[in-house]
Amino acid sequence: MSVLEVRDLTVSFRQDGQLLAAVRGVSFSVDRGETVALVGESGSGKSVTALSTVGLLPPSAEVTGSATYKGQEMVGASDQLLRQVRGNDISFIFQEPMTSLNPLHTIEKQLRESIELHQGLHGAALRARVLDLLHRVGIRDAEERLSAFPHQLSGGQRQRVMIAMALANKPDLLIADEPTTALDVTIQAQILELLAELKRSENMGLLFITHDLGIVQRIADKVCVMKDGEIVESGPTAEIFANPQHPYTRKLLGARAVGVPAPVPADSKPLISTKNLRVWFPIQRGFLKRTVGHVKAVNDATIDLRTGETLGIVGESGSGKTTLALAIMRLIRSEGAITYDGQDMRGWSTKKLRSLRREIQIVFQDPFGSLSPRMTCEQIIAEGLGVHGTAPGRNRREMVAEMMEEVGLIPAMMDRYPHEFSGGQRQRIAIARAMILRPRLVVLDEPTSALDMTVQVQIVDLLRALQVKYGLAYLFISHDLNVVRAMSHKIMVMKQGDVVEAGSADELFLRPQTEYARTLLSAALEMTA
Repeated sequence: MSVLEVRDLTVSFRQDGQLLAAVRGVSFSVDRGETVALVGESGSGKSVTALSTVGLLPPSAEVTGSATYKGQEMVGASDQLLRQVRGNDISFIFQEPMTSLNPLHTIEKQLRESIELHQGLHGAALRARVLDLLHRVGIRDAEERLSAFPHQLSGGQRQRVMIAMALANKPDLLIADEPTTALDVTIQAQILELLAELKRSENMGLLFITHDLGIVQRIADKVCVMKDGEIVESGPTAEIFANPQHPYTRKLLGARAVGVPAPVPADSKPLISTKNLRVWFPIQRGFLKRTVGHVKAVNDATIDLRTGETLGIVGESGSGKTTLALAIMRLIRSEGAITYDGQDMRGWSTKKLRSLRREIQIVFQDPFGSLSPRMTCEQIIAEGLGVHGTAPGRNRREMVAEMMEEVGLIPAMMDRYPHEFSGGQRQRIAIARAMILRPRLVVLDEPTSALDMTVQVQIVDLLRALQVKYGLAYLFISHDLNVVRAMSHKIMVMKQGDVVEAGSADELFLRPQTEYARTLLSAALEMTA
């Protein structure tokens, strides 16, 4: 008997008095010890299909067809049965951990809650189980992280906590919705190996939702390719990759960011530089909050970035990549010199820094967390125009429409709210919000991590074209070394706050000098092989 069997599943959402179909006639099954991958572009219906199997869709959804767990019908099941199955028999790893973790509770409390509810462990045994889970998913210094809140962890660390929570009760079926999206390549390999090991040892079924076909080829037994809410092709992984039948499948397999950025103009001038930049966070203990040590997030980072140039920053989650970028933008305190367009930024007043914000923009890693749920797409993209008083006399709605088209969004969608877009579409809104101000420097913090492969190619091409057109400088933070190579002129490798290697992209990819850089490249090649 299959652990999950879906037959003729159709999901529609009621909007403005009409039913709009998001999933149509989907059928597949997941057996014990088997991994089935749902792949397709953002908005193709992958996540909606998975959520419908345990009744996690909003009231506006109408579900028909069948989804059975070990013979028990889940479509239309009672709340009591669904509560019993969710998190115990069927667990989820969601795509955006910051929206799934409680910002008011520590990591320990959130892990303990699920284990206490379903396993009844308490005291020392419960704490030991929590620590074991954190160690297994690759959290360093697990005991120190127990008292941390979600916002104090990097994006990759938050995703690993989500994975630990999902695995806590040894489920029969694990539904993993982009579980490695926020993770660097070395941790991706560890997590995939962990999932494969659990699948073998626990005889667990795994429904794996992803846009990364390299991962699919490595982990999945069967593949279901989805497009516009339908499965257009399915079969054994090796057969699909060797001989794809549907044109859409061939398009997905051929989608890959390639090429290199345009050369930096010969007359390009330095735009921003740092010297011995350091960011240390104090560790405070006791009633008087005495400083007993420091978390050395960034140590002595020195960079030079010219107009029209891209510096790629790579390294494992928690290595200090995002912290370095935030320090350069003067969004967090730091020590050391920061020079922008020939001016020393140390000692700048808040008023002077505010005038600089239009010229330095950032696209954050988690689009859902950085977009206001109460603002429409138009309001989000146009917000900076109002704040900085730019483009007087021009119709802002027209400007928003132009920018939406430039990043691959339909202007007719500008009156929708963030929750009405897919994860990839939300990331494109964030990119449009930054680009509409025509900045000089853009910090791109994992800008393609939430996007499927075909859209990754489009965004990389778009960013390169904008860079040439407007002479933009980019700080490009990513764990996807294939995308980093396609975007970067220079690359900096970071590990635990230290810059371990820096140089031209060609030199680093062809002749890495440090063992750590070689390990990163090896893991990246393994993931795409």
